[in-house]
Amino acid sequence: MKFVDAHCHLEVKDYPDVMAVLDAARAAGLVHAVVVGQFHGPGNWGNALEVAAAHPEFLSPTLGIHPHEAARATEEDLATLERTCARPEVRAVGEAGLDYYYDHSPREAQAEVFRRQCALALRLGKPLVVHVRDAHDDCDAILGETGVSKGVIHCFTGDTDAARRYLDRGFLLSLSGVITYKKTEALQDAVRFAPLDRLMVETDSPYLAPVPHRGRKNQPSHVVETARKVAELKGVTLEEVAAVTTANAAALFNLNLR
Repeated sequence: MKFVDAHCHLEVKDYPDVMAVLDAARAAGLVHAVVVGQFHGPGNWGNALEVAAAHPEFLSPTLGIHPHEAARATEEDLATLERTCARPEVRAVGEAGLDYYYDHSPREAQAEVFRRQCALALRLGKPLVVHVRDAHDDCDAILGETGVSKGVIHCFTGDTDAARRYLDRGFLLSLSGVITYKKTEALQDAVRFAPLDRLMVETDSPYLAPVPHRGRKNQPSHVVETARKVAELKGVTLEEVAAVTTANAAALFNLNLR
């Protein structure tokens, strides 16, 4: 079986020994991981792109401005984002979106920076990686307004209605370890509803470790547990989930899998 972690963060501050993490991923059956680079404040983009560049056969990067940091992004930062995302090795714009759970940035700033990144994805012809929490109505409205139809709702945690709306817009849904947690019945119903050929699996490392690893630092190798839960919910084999979600990730992010 071959797996792809469709969304992880592997910065050195969280994983001083990145090689050990990648070795564990390969041992678990992973053939690739999408490393999401993030804006950490004016002029600071972390080192996700550098980590990916050191392992191009296994890691592919994205870059975006998370809604938490939207209010701190300057025009210069947005210009840097555009230049960087235009590079061929950067496979997508984002993660970008709306987060009304924490509201670390004013909602107006979140919406403006999200719209700018939607427009950027369209200009570059690259997929958009979307973060949305407690903001499905506004997120769906902005996607409709901007006309983006190629991308993924990462760490999807919505219900069946939200899933239907995103799927109708052409988006894939990426599922994290949250689907293995208790009291996520609405999310699990949405997973049963969504066609397998529109799903991917991710870890969002270092966060959201799936059961039985919950409470510990997450890592890409744990994506197998999320895939296992998808198989259970869909009533199919783990082999089928691995094959389909890997193909979906390869197609969306234009991955050259070995």
